[in-house]
Amino acid sequence: GGGGTGRAPRGDARPRTLAGGVVQGDPRLVTKILIALNLAVFLLVQAVPDQQRLLDDLEMIGRALPYSGADHLVGVAEGEWYRLLTAAFLHQEIWHIGVNMLSLWFLGPAVETMLGRARFLALYLIAGVGGSVACYLFAAPNLASLGASGAIFGLFGATGILVLRVRADVRPFVALLVINLIITFGWSNIAWQAHIGGLVVGTLVAAGLVYAPRRHRALVQWGTCAVVLVGLVVCVLARTAALT
Repeated sequence: GGGGTGRAPRGDARPRTLAGGVVQGDPRLVTKILIALNLAVFLLVQAVPDQQRLLDDLEMIGRALPYSGADHLVGVAEGEWYRLLTAAFLHQEIWHIGVNMLSLWFLGPAVETMLGRARFLALYLIAGVGGSVACYLFAAPNLASLGASGAIFGLFGATGILVLRVRADVRPFVALLVINLIITFGWSNIAWQAHIGGLVVGTLVAAGLVYAPRRHRALVQWGTCAVVLVGLVVCVLARTAALT
């Protein structure tokens, strides 16, 4: 006979991240996939014959004529909600994707390690959409924007929450954030709305993920994500009503 004790097996005993996600073999996997995806889209944009047409179809735009003399309008206000997400994976210039992907590689692994893969991906995507929604709310409707900056600033917000949660020295983080905010408001061609929107949304989502009570952790975490998304949808509907 076997040497078993006959006790009922305990619950899932796999090691967990700070936020309750399962600890995985490669804690940078989602970060690597996101960087690869952004680079692939960048190369696609460079490779297509009609680059501007592709950008026009996918970038964040509220409501505008696609070209001079057009007989139809395009943009989120015209029902093209996909732009809220596609814009976050779109880069046209090499410096833009370079800065954003370096920032993602710098911030992503630590946040992914502490949250776990699924929660990290949810935060990244929701923050990216949050940046686009902020552009929709606070920028001129015919002003186009693109780039992963909203999602990156969401990771800044998450990093701040995690630094507070583990009671680490907050000063290096504050210094880095201040430098980035100075750049955000100091350069004329940067969509500050996306940066601030991503920062606010990323901070809110991260707070829900990190401070959720252990007993109802998954409910509070995914509930926070759902509430933030519903809030973003309400903002889009309100802005659409105002523009149309």
